[in-house]
Amino acid sequence: MKKQIDIAGLEGARAIVLHPEHERLPVMLRQLRAIGLEVESAWPTLPASAITADFTLYDTDAGHDEQFPWPAGHAPMPMIALVGSEAPGRIEWASRTGADALLVKPLVASGVFASLLMARQSFERRKALLAEVEALRERLSARQTIVRAVSLLAKKTGSEATAYDDLRQLAMAWQMTMEDAAVQIVQHNETTGAYRDCS
Repeated sequence: MKKQIDIAGLEGARAIVLHPEHERLPVMLRQLRAIGLEVESAWPTLPASAITADFTLYDTDAGHDEQFPWPAGHAPMPMIALVGSEAPGRIEWASRTGADALLVKPLVASGVFASLLMARQSFERRKALLAEVEALRERLSARQTIVRAVSLLAKKTGSEATAYDDLRQLAMAWQMTMEDAAVQIVQHNETTGAYRDCS
């Protein structure tokens, strides 16, 4: 079953709008407030409070990397690009900064609600994917450590199959996972040049 878009939860959310003063800017700010968001606008730098905001809406026409205190593509909240110029360089920059949604200028009230929902869903999906990638990296690293430990034990036993079984027995005796036992064996070998035994 697919996860549905959560249309609740915008009431009381905080949005930072990073955009130069413009006659149409108040229209969008009013719409954000009408949806239920607390809104703060800034230009040309983000206030320190931006790090705890729930959304950041930012101008792509005059925006630049130095405006954000986080690395490009690693914002701690959903990012909505406010796009005026469709120049390829500006669109590429918006993408690189991690735009989760966009609103096309001129700034108006329509589309704001939809972009907030899309940005939040895209941001949550990206966070989940990054967490999954990190978990896979950790599993790969653990497997590589197991291979190293089995290789070290195989020097003593003469057989990788026997060494793998020995690693499993050691993990049970030490009351830890095989991955943790493998780390113990590899670290012990690196510091002493010897194998940790079951004692």
